[in-house]
Amino acid sequence: MIKKTFLCFFLFLFLSFSILKAQSTTINYSLSMNEPWTHYFEVTMTLSNIQKTKELTRKEYVDFKMPVWTPGSYLVREYAKNVEGFEANAGAKKVKADKINKNTWRVYSAGADEIKISYKVYAYELSVRTSYLDDSHGYLNGASMFMYVPQLAKFPSKITINPYKDWNSISTGLKKVVNAENTFYAPDYDMIVDSPIEIGTHKVLNFEIQNIPHSVAMYSNGPLEYNEEKVIDAYKKVTQAASTVVGEHPCKDYTFIIHHLPGIGGGLEHLNSTTCQTSPFAYTSDTGFKGFMGLIAHEYFHLWNVKRIRPIALGPFDYDNENYTHMLWVAEGFTSFYQENILLRAGILTPEEYKSKVAASISGIENQPGQKVQSVAEASWDAWIKYYRPNENSQNSTISYYNKGGVIGSLLNLYIIGETKGKKSLDDVFKYLWAEYYKKQGRGYKDDEFQAACEKVAGKSLESFFQKYVWNTDAIDYDTYFNYVGVKLVKEYDTKTPFLGANIVNNKITTVLKGTSAYAGGLNVNDEILEIDGIKYPVGSSYISGKQIGETIKVKVKRFGREFTYDLKLMPNPSARIKLERVENISAEQEELYKKWLFIK
Repeated sequence: MIKKTFLCFFLFLFLSFSILKAQSTTINYSLSMNEPWTHYFEVTMTLSNIQKTKELTRKEYVDFKMPVWTPGSYLVREYAKNVEGFEANAGAKKVKADKINKNTWRVYSAGADEIKISYKVYAYELSVRTSYLDDSHGYLNGASMFMYVPQLAKFPSKITINPYKDWNSISTGLKKVVNAENTFYAPDYDMIVDSPIEIGTHKVLNFEIQNIPHSVAMYSNGPLEYNEEKVIDAYKKVTQAASTVVGEHPCKDYTFIIHHLPGIGGGLEHLNSTTCQTSPFAYTSDTGFKGFMGLIAHEYFHLWNVKRIRPIALGPFDYDNENYTHMLWVAEGFTSFYQENILLRAGILTPEEYKSKVAASISGIENQPGQKVQSVAEASWDAWIKYYRPNENSQNSTISYYNKGGVIGSLLNLYIIGETKGKKSLDDVFKYLWAEYYKKQGRGYKDDEFQAACEKVAGKSLESFFQKYVWNTDAIDYDTYFNYVGVKLVKEYDTKTPFLGANIVNNKITTVLKGTSAYAGGLNVNDEILEIDGIKYPVGSSYISGKQIGETIKVKVKRFGREFTYDLKLMPNPSARIKLERVENISAEQEELYKKWLFIK
């Protein structure tokens, strides 16, 4: 009797919950593209059972918002600028709607139980962080396409896609709704933002690792030359190698969206998908293919680093404002370190190729004057105003948190390998962060917590390391770290050939590098070069050939309509060619750690 009573009670609770859930506010989007050559998507958003949501009950208006940025791309992009023709209906009639700020539309619904808004979005910027539509395909990022109601941001929703004519492929990380054609489910608005969508006639490649299905949407506006078996094999190797870092895969499925067009590039990470862009010829050369697989490795590793192991500032997101963090040098920089490291593990890069990649990364920061001006933590914080908005002086005043962060990752990896005698590596830092902050505490890590995690794994204080190389701009003592594995850093300078230090395009100076003849001699960006030593410019690439370091040349320029002549004392190129070489008389311990570093068995 007692068991039967409890059974009835739980059945009552279940049915009551189901009824309440069915009656709660629902959100449905519809996406159409009736004239794709005009580059306009048409969007409708319908809210039903609004009065079931306490925060919206009997409200005279409801606010609809468009994000100003998208996670992973740290720049306010003002997506609302592409919205046109906003209209609203409450119940069965059209109602007043005002735009109350740059990205918010207020719908005066008078407490109606249903609101339907409609609008168009102009989509003609093909990047991994925006949306694009033409007569060959449609691509969109949720933040630039779908509005949301702040009070309903955690509510689930459905998106029904109405493809143009014979477009028969839709690729996205969103889950399909059963028995509903071209309809997808999102558990909350964050997932809509985190799930780009590719629509068209693209081919889809499929493979599995660890029983997890992966799909690759291959878009191009013309034929692609590639060996399907070779490409799928490379994807398998990269994804499998990436999953060995933390050792636990977070996904039930994964979607790659790949755009192949001339002049595009880059990638953007998402919770269970990514968009990557590359040349149609990425598969036709060994160098190009390895470079592209490096991009795949980078975006795929973001599954762990950023999407789950993250700085505390990067989630939950404020879609109205900048979300500041000092830790992009880890979020992006360490992912840059791992992209090459993953290719090494996968056997796509040889140990020598990997060492060359590490040397190239070091060269990228050592030969940029801005590394002496901006710390990598500052570069992370200022990404919103500097990294995505470079100007003619950026190389003299800034440093890339991707590049320098990757180098710091390399050095920390070497330090941990060396101090633990090869028992641990940077992988163990990520294993700890995964277990402690993602799984146990369900949050991101703070700045000091990341340093503490590194110290815990290394078994040593890293206060000096972080103060010098993260928070300040001290010169890096590379040999201290490379010596653990019997390697030294070699810098080679050209001390014989004079170097002007100005980049010139169509006779005009586009950049002037600090510490060079042009910078010291007074040349400016936008100066038009007229003559060098009385000879009309251009005089070919040998305009200072035959000259000696220390010699003075006369450069005549036109600046804002007036002519000026400057005396430039020729200086050598301050940039160094950087190589990594084995030290002589390497010890047995260094040899063992060298093999550990480069995954040599």
